[in-house]
Amino acid sequence: MKPYKKQNRFSLFSVNFQGIRRLGSLIGDAIAGKEYDYTSGRTAKAIFLLSVPMVLEMLMESLFAIADIFFVSKLGSDAVSAVGLTESINTIVYAIGIGLAVAATAIVSRRSGAKRYMAAAITSFQVLITSLMVSVPIATAGIIFSGDLLRMMGAEENIVSNMSLYTAITLGTAPLIMLLFAANAVFRASGNPATAMKVLLVANGLNIVLDPILIFGLGPIPAMGVEGAALATLIGRSVGVFMQLYILFNGTRLIRITRRAIMFHWKTIGEIFRLAAGVTGQHLIGTASWIVLMRIMAEFGSVVVAGYTIAIRIVLFFLLPAEGFSNAAATMVGQNLGAGKPHRAEQSAWSASYLNMAYLGTAGLLMALFPAFIIGLFINEPAVIEAGARGLRMVSYGMAVYGLGSVMLNSINAAGDTLRPAWFMFAAFWIVEVPLAIWLSFNTSAVSNGVYISILVAESFMALLALWWFRRGKWKTIEI
Repeated sequence: MKPYKKQNRFSLFSVNFQGIRRLGSLIGDAIAGKEYDYTSGRTAKAIFLLSVPMVLEMLMESLFAIADIFFVSKLGSDAVSAVGLTESINTIVYAIGIGLAVAATAIVSRRSGAKRYMAAAITSFQVLITSLMVSVPIATAGIIFSGDLLRMMGAEENIVSNMSLYTAITLGTAPLIMLLFAANAVFRASGNPATAMKVLLVANGLNIVLDPILIFGLGPIPAMGVEGAALATLIGRSVGVFMQLYILFNGTRLIRITRRAIMFHWKTIGEIFRLAAGVTGQHLIGTASWIVLMRIMAEFGSVVVAGYTIAIRIVLFFLLPAEGFSNAAATMVGQNLGAGKPHRAEQSAWSASYLNMAYLGTAGLLMALFPAFIIGLFINEPAVIEAGARGLRMVSYGMAVYGLGSVMLNSINAAGDTLRPAWFMFAAFWIVEVPLAIWLSFNTSAVSNGVYISILVAESFMALLALWWFRRGKWKTIEI
């Protein structure tokens, strides 16, 4: 037996330094968008290379959401309520955009994993066309009926009279939202998440810079109030979409929309609609329940609505980066199923789940320990802080479980099984969440806190359903 040889501190430092250098090199490759075959090699490395830019992409999205509400909160609780009510309506647009994005991920990742790059490019063009077909009518209706929609949501009349332009501009950006979602999904599904990250870095960075300028005014630029926030979003998203289209049609990556790919392929469009309908159905089920929850909150006044809006924005600040791990899992599942490697697809989903649970569990601990301090960073009205802090602490208890559920659902969707998660969401949100929120809010001493309790219970229930179905493994045999 060899005698034990003690390492000196210099050799230990050398080993640690080499590990740091390797980690830095991997992060650099991920951010630079270095091409990598995600259907072979170490699963952990593939997940890491995909996750880094995807997490950063979602972090930029969450920073924008937080910055937006931070600046708007300086205008008072009415402005915050207008943003919250509009966002509740706009979640319908997000639901459809996410549906299109998941459809793009499912099909494009399969084509990419099978090395069928021209088919992937043709599919990408169909995704763009489908996004415009769906979003333009929605934007038109949102602009025309903005005031009526706010009134339907229970907004006070002064909000409807003075802030409906904010709602009109925000809903009018539906085509930009859906194109951003869909095109970035194409980038991610093809194994190029760094481009999606850079697009949102520019779009949301510009948005954050323009927010205070247009809201409060600067030099010759007049103060536009809450409408300035909507205009900043419009400009930022427009620049982002222009970048996406330029890269898709003029880039040098494996998937490029050339003249050969520009065609109407109705069978592919039908497949996109089929997959998107399942995912959109999932999110519309969830969205409709969120609208009902916001409507319940409106019964308790604008202060409670403002606290709820800020609390949910903070939760989203942590949840959106977590979507990076879920999106990485979706890409790995799609590409490896396309390459005929279902076991590697499943292994990838589990790896992403562990990372997501660790991240969101840590975030939940912070929110549970310091809810009032976190809410107080955005507004200094004591009543709003108290209302928001109570809710933030309640929702925080389930963060780790939310992380597990997110990866499981995204993986099942990416495999092409978009109907089953819709049933899970229906059960969680409409059989559990909404009835529980109504009963707790109007029949018990919980009052508005009943909404937060129902969110915790329903989201945890949905995560367990998704885990059960994923472990059954039937999603591995679906053909797209």
